Amino acid sequence: MAGRDDGNSAYGHKAFKRSKSHFADRITADGREGWPVAAGRYRLVVSRACPWASRAVISRRLLGLEDALSMAITDPIQDDRSWRFTLDPDDRDPVLGIRFLAEAYERREKDHPGGVSVPAIVDVTDGKLVTNDYQRITLDLATEWRALHRDGAPDLYPEPLRDEIDAVMAEVYEDVNNGVYRAGFAAEQDEYEGACAAVFRRLESLASRLAGQRYLVGDTITEADIRLFTTLVRFDAVYHGHFKCNRWKLAENEVLWAYARDLFQTPGFGDTVDFDHIKRHYHQVHTGINPTRIVPLGPDLSGWLSPHHRERLGGRPFGDGTPPGPVRPGEEVPPLGRP
Repeated sequence: MAGRDDGNSAYGHKAFKRSKSHFADRITADGREGWPVAAGRYRLVVSRACPWASRAVISRRLLGLEDALSMAITDPIQDDRSWRFTLDPDDRDPVLGIRFLAEAYERREKDHPGGVSVPAIVDVTDGKLVTNDYQRITLDLATEWRALHRDGAPDLYPEPLRDEIDAVMAEVYEDVNNGVYRAGFAAEQDEYEGACAAVFRRLESLASRLAGQRYLVGDTITEADIRLFTTLVRFDAVYHGHFKCNRWKLAENEVLWAYARDLFQTPGFGDTVDFDHIKRHYHQVHTGINPTRIVPLGPDLSGWLSPHHRERLGGRPFGDGTPPGPVRPGEEVPPLGRP
């Protein structure tokens, strides 16, 4: 999720187009692109409000990379310089020593195009951005960072299933992950209607797929589930009202609501979700859509903890692995953000 050069008030006043990641370097096991995997060398910068960044937060936790890859959490409220470290003492990230994520971008390339987005990985040794490639970061965490995974870490991108996972993720990205934004930021009626219709067509297709299987691909959690979850968990809180994706609520779809609750209650998913950050970010940053910046009181979040009964479909959440342990101290979601 990126900051725009023309400010937050521009949202909703021109057609939405997802910008490509300008910094697409990869951190690999063999360091073939100049960035070798190394414990402690890099810092992952995220916003708990952002669905793209939340993928990386979930993956990092499921894989047990907390000790190898430190994490910075930005304020959910951006200004026109984008993501700020105002949740930290002295309004500075304690590791990178910067007030704005933009500083790491500028150290890498002055006057770079494409805005300042999360997730971002920064080289701690020189404070320069390494990558903001949100599509690739989690895949590399699952594959290139294997030597640093915890014992019992799940295989989130199993090689025999990659073609199917890629195909499912492409459809989810186009119509759901990105589709809610195309609907929410539409500047014309027909543009909105087309995007909104595509969102719900795809959700109905996914519900049919998930009616008879616990997870999207195979019988374990994969990257595909992570990518769908980060949109579903925000659906009723922000996309239904704020982005006008309101043909029905997630809680009104029996299959998808149970699937989302199943994942939410799985260690590594719901314990990374901060509904307070999510609601305040969308409603207070997108002033072109919500000029009053009023944050709604609802929806009631207690349903996220209700029984889902998806275990009846079988499946093994972590395959031959094990669930992650407790959230590490300092990374817990505050009570205000939890159901």
